[in-house]
Amino acid sequence: MQNLETVLDVKHFTEDLFWFKTTKQGEWKRPFRPGEFTMIGMGDDDISRAYSIANSPDDDWLEFLSIKVQDGPLTSRLQHIKVGDELEVSTRPIGTLLLTNLNMYNLDHEKPRLWLISTGTGLAPFLSIARHTEAYEYYDEVIVTHTCRTNDELVFADELRAHGAQVYQTVTREDPGPTRYSGRITGKIRGGDLFRDLGKSDTGFDLTRDRIMICGGPDFNQEIRDILEAQGMEHGTMKSPGHFVQERAFVQQI
Repeated sequence: MQNLETVLDVKHFTEDLFWFKTTKQGEWKRPFRPGEFTMIGMGDDDISRAYSIANSPDDDWLEFLSIKVQDGPLTSRLQHIKVGDELEVSTRPIGTLLLTNLNMYNLDHEKPRLWLISTGTGLAPFLSIARHTEAYEYYDEVIVTHTCRTNDELVFADELRAHGAQVYQTVTREDPGPTRYSGRITGKIRGGDLFRDLGKSDTGFDLTRDRIMICGGPDFNQEIRDILEAQGMEHGTMKSPGHFVQERAFVQQI
């Protein structure tokens, strides 16, 4: 049976990025886990797409981030939703960006670090993780990186910091605003600038200290994965937790 949720709020950050909030009712048989995604549709056809849930499982609502694709099968319509509209939202969340997919073995430091590395709307699952208490129970440092084209696309930093996360933002197509940096996060990692800018004593990831989650476009995900695997890090799954995990369920044309 189709599950319909009602739109409670909508905010357009830029011409290409918006956020929306819905009810969480219907047949939610279990709380979703931070980092999971679900399927969203307009409710009047068979078109649906995967969207990471951006809020904490403790909330009695759902939040999502979306880009706008003017000729996209879904977002050409989704971008025009307004309060009171109904959306089809699957009550079967799934995904691989789970803390349980990161192993907690051989962490020799007293303060293990969790890195949540994102571009664009890939921030959404990390909003859920960083808004929930679970990550802070396992890690003394939770660091969210977010890279976008423009400053206006870098959203939710103040709220993330209020929850206890460190936030590192970069832009690629204009001069960075206050507390932000210029350039791609991959370059910041390779050159060590990420660590220096955050005031860390090391200049790279440490297998005995760092656990990493990745969410962005396919090329970005692969580039970060190549960096980590070159350092001896292993990709984690539900069957075999590792040093890092990435979400590969999303498509570029939505």
